[in-house]
Amino acid sequence: MPHTPDQVLTAAQMRDAEQALIAKGVSVDELMQRAGRGAAEWIWRISGGRAVTVLCGPGNNGGDGYVIAEAIRQRGGSVRVIAASEPKTAAARTARSLYAGEVLGRDADATGDVLVDCLFGTGLTRPLEAYDLALLNRLAAEHPRRVAVDLPSGVHADNGMTLNDGLPDWHLTLALGAWKPAHFLLPAARTMGALRLVPIGVDVLPEAGRMIGRPRLAAPACDAHKYTRGLLGVVAGAMPGAAVLAARAAQGAGAGYVKLLGEGQGGPADLVIDNQPLAEVLTDSRFAALLIGPGLGRDATARERLAIALSEPIPAVVDADALVLLAPRHLAERKASLIATPHDGELFALERAFGLDGSGSKVVRAEALARAAGMVVVAKGADSLVAAPDGRVAYVPRATSWLSTAGTGDVLAGAIASRLANGADPFAAACQGVWLHGEAARRTPVPFTAGQLAERIATAFAEVLS
Repeated sequence: MPHTPDQVLTAAQMRDAEQALIAKGVSVDELMQRAGRGAAEWIWRISGGRAVTVLCGPGNNGGDGYVIAEAIRQRGGSVRVIAASEPKTAAARTARSLYAGEVLGRDADATGDVLVDCLFGTGLTRPLEAYDLALLNRLAAEHPRRVAVDLPSGVHADNGMTLNDGLPDWHLTLALGAWKPAHFLLPAARTMGALRLVPIGVDVLPEAGRMIGRPRLAAPACDAHKYTRGLLGVVAGAMPGAAVLAARAAQGAGAGYVKLLGEGQGGPADLVIDNQPLAEVLTDSRFAALLIGPGLGRDATARERLAIALSEPIPAVVDADALVLLAPRHLAERKASLIATPHDGELFALERAFGLDGSGSKVVRAEALARAAGMVVVAKGADSLVAAPDGRVAYVPRATSWLSTAGTGDVLAGAIASRLANGADPFAAACQGVWLHGEAARRTPVPFTAGQLAERIATAFAEVLS
């Protein structure tokens, strides 16, 4: 069956994908068997023969639970089902009829080793009823290992919001058919534990988001030189250390030539410093990309340097202080591509500058800003994502929380700008830079500084050379 491990579908898109399979002759019952038996494989490994309790709700997520229970029972595992209510869909009723074990009521004593949450899955948009929340929490407290099927109950699939306070945490979440936005968005993502995908054969939807995965990068051509690999200018400002940090990351991410553009600035011996006035430096037509923002400052000089940089027809990455200064007037006549890398506070500043109300989920906000400003937006944070003006969205798998230290955003900006200078289109450059940043963090001994992280960008790059 087709397997699309990077596809991220909203609840509506997931329904459409399932309907497309049904239109091809795959029954709802067969889809439920695929999902349930695929999930049972993971649960069987986790349980190791210990007692499993499956909590089944009234819908098709509950039906998946009956399939899981029967698959474990057939293998000789210890399993029992607690039904929060009677099945209300035809497929769920069929799955229950095929389960040959005992079904217990919601008040049953159910201590065990592994709890499987099949109460509610994708499509839930309202809080759990108090009696369902109490049941879920009671069972979670009685089981040391907890697995959520598709999504934890009480989570909104599209925006990652938790619909109730006091929901339990999970050690593993098994996405059915495709990833959902909530698997990557806070606050829900922090409750899900490890993530695994159970394929059921859904086809690729062209309009779907995707998860950023391992890129495939190439070594330089045999006739390459520093300019064909890309000349990147990093515009320095009031605090040159941040620009140097970004430049060091850029050196490891593929650009052939990185210049620090700073009036009177210094830097490491292997980093070229150009102290000429910025307007003169940028007359060099060989620049493939610019990075402006790290350490720029917010005074009159910073505003002037931003205006000069963005007036040139050179693809650019705008980060840090430059994001606070960026305004529609800077982009009014701009033709070259632009990537912005805001954290939450900078995202708010950009929304205000571009006349947006800042409402909706992080995905909705990033998409709106990308459209309004005509630029790729890397909305940074513990749940980073990338949005393009044409509607493409890419979600970032959770990275190490050790990235929560000063300067790591400068490293990310340098990696993205380097990929842009190397010739990647803006959306791809953003995704590649984000991946390199996360992989470098994974490879850096903790706790680390931003400088140590920057030095590992090259190691991450070498890992994906094809």
